[in-house]
Amino acid sequence: MNSFSSIKAGDHVQFITGKLAERAVQNVASRIALDVGFTFTVDVMPITVAALIQPSWLLRHLHVNSETDWLILPGYLTSQIELIASKVSVPVACGPKDIRDLPYFFSKSRDSTPILDQHNIEILAEINHANHLADNELLQLAQQARADGADIIDLGCTPGVRWINVADAVERLRDAGLRVSIDSFDQWEVNQACRAGAELVLSVNFSNRHAAADWGKEVVVIPEHPQEEKHFLETVDFLSQRSVTMRLDPILEPIGCGFTSSLKRYIECRNQFPNHKMMMGIGNLTELSDVDSAGVNLMLLGICQELSIESVLTTQVINWASSCIRECDIARRMVYHAVSQNRPPKNLSDELVMLRDRRLLTYTDDYFATLTAAIRDRNIRIFVNKGEIHLVSTGIHLHGTKPYEVMQALLDSPIGQTMDSKHAFYLGYELSKAHVAITLGKQYEQDQELQWGFLTRPEGHQRLK
Repeated sequence: MNSFSSIKAGDHVQFITGKLAERAVQNVASRIALDVGFTFTVDVMPITVAALIQPSWLLRHLHVNSETDWLILPGYLTSQIELIASKVSVPVACGPKDIRDLPYFFSKSRDSTPILDQHNIEILAEINHANHLADNELLQLAQQARADGADIIDLGCTPGVRWINVADAVERLRDAGLRVSIDSFDQWEVNQACRAGAELVLSVNFSNRHAAADWGKEVVVIPEHPQEEKHFLETVDFLSQRSVTMRLDPILEPIGCGFTSSLKRYIECRNQFPNHKMMMGIGNLTELSDVDSAGVNLMLLGICQELSIESVLTTQVINWASSCIRECDIARRMVYHAVSQNRPPKNLSDELVMLRDRRLLTYTDDYFATLTAAIRDRNIRIFVNKGEIHLVSTGIHLHGTKPYEVMQALLDSPIGQTMDSKHAFYLGYELSKAHVAITLGKQYEQDQELQWGFLTRPEGHQRLK
């Protein structure tokens, strides 16, 4: 498939659309043509809705003009574009599914879209109270964490409850190809886990530093308490003299308990130990703040990237933070690109734009009147515009802010009185999505799933099969 980036001044572009979208395509294409400098024609197919065009049908009705340099098809044909391109003599591209999105679609394709495949922050995924889990459950959680982006599986133990089978658990995860760390202050548990293949110990402070020299493993050094510094520095020196590999974690405190001061300590620690590895345990923010975790993770990973903190420890206990591992995996790629390119992490990815959409497209005031007059079939079109739901069909334009009221008005109409239960269910489901879109400020397109970033669940078309 060819990119819009190849369309240049002087080219002639032929747009393909259906009857209902002709005016909209003319208006949008005119603005883009003026900016880029190409000429264009809009070829209207003998079909009402462009989304219903099928490749075989299109090829029977398509006539490529002699002056055409580029053929632009509706976005619904993206999956079949290679078939169509093989039958015509000019380059072919598909636009967006919504013509109003063409300016953004066009400008984005002309920019170099970064490939976010690089990062240098390691993710440790803690499985809390791992000793209370059945063997299969622990393995399943660990494998899912790795699939979500975790580099190391951190086995969280329970203080005061010795995990007798900790070595078996570590060996089982290692046999499955997983990297493992042990999170315990019980020296017996740590010793057993290290012998079984754990590669990292969380955590070491003044109280257990003497045992760390015997484990032969990398350790995470923390202070006795967040504000304490003397013993922290003594522990770093103690372990350095004994050639123990370590990561330094000054402890991130929750908002309201010293959050800003703890950020200052990370900066000071990096300045004092420029060549030491560092780690940040970010769960104190994601788990202890009443807020969706994605934005918090991006901010914290950005801080880590700028301070060269090479690893983060995250967990997924509370429900609003239940996708933290995937969020951190996406965020670490975004912040790596941002810092390495000295640019904000904007227009890089939509995967963490989850609650609200990047932008909302609106219709002109006369759009629905024009559409109502043009429609000849009895299908119901659903739109969201400026906080209202609109239902449009032949001779009908109903709108309002409450789905039940709009639906009742439709049921009272001649079209609604002949509607079967299957169609009513479909409309009810779509109206529910439209109401969610209005509530959250999301873009609604009938018969398409709402976009929730990387959490989006494809639904498949029901009306436009």
